Amino acid sequence: MSNLLFPKVRGLGWTITKNPTFSTEIQSSLAGREVRVQNFQNPIWEFTLAYEYLLNDPRYRDENEQTPLETLVGFFLARGGQFDDFLLNESDLTQRLEDSVFSGQPIGTGDGVTKNFQLVRNFGGFLEACQNPANQTAIIYDNGTAQPTNTYTISNGLVQFTNAPAAGHSITADFTFLHRVRFDAGTSRGSSSSGTREGIEFSNFYFNLYECKEVQLISVRK
Repeated sequence: MSNLLFPKVRGLGWTITKNPTFSTEIQSSLAGREVRVQNFQNPIWEFTLAYEYLLNDPRYRDENEQTPLETLVGFFLARGGQFDDFLLNESDLTQRLEDSVFSGQPIGTGDGVTKNFQLVRNFGGFLEACQNPANQTAIIYDNGTAQPTNTYTISNGLVQFTNAPAAGHSITADFTFLHRVRFDAGTSRGSSSSGTREGIEFSNFYFNLYECKEVQLISVRK
């Protein structure tokens, strides 16, 4: 498991596919009635990225002395393909801070007993658990007052107070939502088979210019 961020690389196209997926067990009776069991509450996200161009000109190296092509290829190689997982900031893909930065997000109401509150993001009314706030940090507010960082801890996005907030107090948080993901050789449009080889295709279409039509990422849980 790695806490490295998926790199921001020039050349990413505007066509970014995001696919939230669930797993539901469905049993049907002869009368047509159904019994459905939801296997997990929060979605598994699939992302498909397309890089329209990737410079490999040595004159355009970054602060790490890497070209954009070398950065992306090197990151894939260092992860061992699908082996290692890492973190993804969705705002780096969409250029919208609202996709990952949340301010004043309600995460619960105190009852004088409960000490643990899960960070969540409100996505169109759906509260999705956040296991990976950036650096496992957040600013936590009790009834609008920012709390000293020595009064709570955060692990896997779970905020644990030293002392339970008072009954009726609104608990809110400021944090950056990150996805924990890995490379995927096949999303719902394909299938990843255990033990098979996986890779990413880079096409050299002009001098010092490459393209990568599909980079697939899939979210994973701890």
